[in-house]
Amino acid sequence: MNHSPPSFIQLGWRSLWRDWRAGELRLLVLAVTLAVAALTAVGFFADRLQNGLARDASALLGGDAVINSDNRPPDAMAQQAQVLGLQTTETLGFPTMGRAPDEAGGAARLVALKAVGDGYPLRGTLRVAPTPQAPDVATRDIPAPGTAWVDAALLVALDLQMGQPLLLGDASFTLAQVIALEPDRGAGFMSFAPRVMINAADLPATGLVQPASRLSYRLAVAGPDAAVKQFVQWAEAEIEKPGVRGLRLESLESGRPEMEQTLARAEKFLNLVALLAALLCAVAVAIAARGFAQRHLDDCAMLRVLGLSQATMARAYTLEFALVGLMASAVGVALGYAVHHVFVLLLAGLVEASLPAPSLSPVFLGLGMGLTLMMAFGLPPVLQLAQVPPLRVIRRDVGQLKPATLAVLGLGVAGFALLLLAASRDLLLGGIAVGGFAAAVLLFAAVSYGAVRLLRASVNEATAPRALVMATRQLSARPAFAVVQISALAVGLLALVLLVLLRTDLIASWRNATPPDAPNRFVINIQPDQGDAFQQTLREAGVERYDWYPMIRGRLVSINGETVKPEDFVGDRAQRLVEREFNISNSATLPPHNPVAAGRWTDNEADGLSVEEGLAETLGLKLGDRLGFDMAGQLSEGTITSLRKVDWGSMRVNFFVVFPVAQVPDVPVTYISAYQAPTGNVQFDNALVRQFPNITNVDMSQTIAQVQRVLGQVIGAVEFLFAFTLAAGLVVLVAAITATRGEREREFAILRAVGAGSALLRQVQRIELLGVGMLAGFLASVVAVIVGWALARYVFEFAWTASLWVPLAGSVAGALLALAAGWWGLRSVLRTPVVETLRKAST
Repeated sequence: MNHSPPSFIQLGWRSLWRDWRAGELRLLVLAVTLAVAALTAVGFFADRLQNGLARDASALLGGDAVINSDNRPPDAMAQQAQVLGLQTTETLGFPTMGRAPDEAGGAARLVALKAVGDGYPLRGTLRVAPTPQAPDVATRDIPAPGTAWVDAALLVALDLQMGQPLLLGDASFTLAQVIALEPDRGAGFMSFAPRVMINAADLPATGLVQPASRLSYRLAVAGPDAAVKQFVQWAEAEIEKPGVRGLRLESLESGRPEMEQTLARAEKFLNLVALLAALLCAVAVAIAARGFAQRHLDDCAMLRVLGLSQATMARAYTLEFALVGLMASAVGVALGYAVHHVFVLLLAGLVEASLPAPSLSPVFLGLGMGLTLMMAFGLPPVLQLAQVPPLRVIRRDVGQLKPATLAVLGLGVAGFALLLLAASRDLLLGGIAVGGFAAAVLLFAAVSYGAVRLLRASVNEATAPRALVMATRQLSARPAFAVVQISALAVGLLALVLLVLLRTDLIASWRNATPPDAPNRFVINIQPDQGDAFQQTLREAGVERYDWYPMIRGRLVSINGETVKPEDFVGDRAQRLVEREFNISNSATLPPHNPVAAGRWTDNEADGLSVEEGLAETLGLKLGDRLGFDMAGQLSEGTITSLRKVDWGSMRVNFFVVFPVAQVPDVPVTYISAYQAPTGNVQFDNALVRQFPNITNVDMSQTIAQVQRVLGQVIGAVEFLFAFTLAAGLVVLVAAITATRGEREREFAILRAVGAGSALLRQVQRIELLGVGMLAGFLASVVAVIVGWALARYVFEFAWTASLWVPLAGSVAGALLALAAGWWGLRSVLRTPVVETLRKAST
């Protein structure tokens, strides 16, 4: 009776069921699930965040498009909007001092005043409440003439109640409503001062708008998409016309520069963690698949004896691994979706509006990544089983890679690399991570092979301890296995060391932005004749450390003798920079928080200039260029002799341009000071303003607290995903150590059969694990320092401070981790009875 051989579908299903019940697929499923979960967790969160920002862009602007300018926008802008059938509204904002009446204490506080007209806001919802404790409601109204709507923080700062008067310039306003939500305020970091909103009709009575006032006009438009697009195109053309200055078209506003940088770094680090998790899991899958292939040698040889074709076996294993990959990927996507909610909770408050539901793109990315992992790194070793002849099982070897298997491996690796680059959302980040790991694998393999050969030649078997001799023989007897084991272990350790180093320096750079002694008060407009008295007041209040710099307003008018015009520059930021006035300073000595990035700072250097390196890059300036500035009608020139690195998020006084001299004669100057307010003296600010009524005192306490809160949230999210990659790294370590478990069992069984004791074999195993781990740890640490430096410099943009002890610590950590993983994964090798092990080897 003839039985037709099973189809590849039947064989694939049977193999899947049998291997699943036997636990053969456990490590493969775990590795793929971890990789997909890490990638999709970041993907879901980034997708929702981007969709939310796109959805709320118009609400955050207060319109579909906004013209922002330092002077009143030309009438043609509003007229063109009306011709296109668009709604318009205009607002005017600027900082000023708000005061409580003398009978209410007379306290003063810097406020962000905003005058609004009818129709405000065109997009988004303004929400107000009658008192700070009352629930807020949406409103389409604006403040009535003679009234002011304010942030609750201003009531606390000035010790005022609703219904009391608030003094602004020459006018008095009745406090009528508390602002709960202002749609066009920005993404949470735009205004460091409490908001005061008044009716535009009341603004002239305040007397605050003067010719030299620094104002921000905003003309918002809203309407049908086609009309808005047409207006935007027209406005862009108008702004680019020669002679048009100070106008810019706004899209979604970002937050404070240091917060934008912090969140951008955090997103890149989360992407890096996800990439490293995927790379680690690729190694784990490859190791697990090799072990899977070794354990299925006998089964495949028997199937070949029974006449099953190579094609049927190859299709069956492909089906099995595709189903396993699909199942593990689905679990990983579900886990990633659950994990991303933790990110949303940890970063709650960074995006005020509720986030929309995610799209399906992270799902497809996760499924594609999981299947690619299985097919690229899991399938090639298994495909070789289909080509194993019956006699090959005697040699316990699956043979050399065949062309078809190499083609699958090559296509899979290429696809895997492309998916990683897509998932990174940053080609530079993805290129350094993927390219660095690819180069590291080749380096690890070459160095570990050389180390094994050198070890065999350097150990004197006549004088060396017996356990060391046996361990050396074990490694050199199977150099290919040793290379695979050391390389895999080094890759796992590389990811862990790299993440620990980057995480430590990245978090340190964030926290250094707001150290405990960071200034929380910035005082501007201090007149020269008030300098001594002001500094004496600070010292009497116990403030010993403070920044004190002259501040000069100046406009860049020439570069190397050529008149500067905005149209000479490419890029919106460069054009805006040459249109505006700079805050310029002078100092005989280099500011201690501004390291020199290029050139040389010389104290009291006449005719010299020091320029911030970011400004130099934007404007195309270089050392030796001669710049001319118009400072209140006085032309001052200097040659760039140094470029400074300025951390704009440092909470210190910083300037674009500094003259390295003690004085700049014949120019009007005021002074700026930054200090930490004396603790326990709550009336110090009010007393300072009463003593020097012309100054503007900016209280940054709430801003610093907000920055620290955000940093804490971001660090929590980073460390949460960091735990995922640690888990992936441990999976790789265990997989790498246990990759040769079968060979170890047979070798140790033979040694025990010829009289070797368990204590001696235990020493051999420990020496081997310590040696392998130490070498892998050293190699991983050296490469981690190199890759980390590249990522820190070119991707995260912070100083790299890895020290020389890193390779030493990595070697020790690698040895200990290898020993721990070996104890866990190989603890049964010495416990298995000799007879049982030899019986398995002979079957």
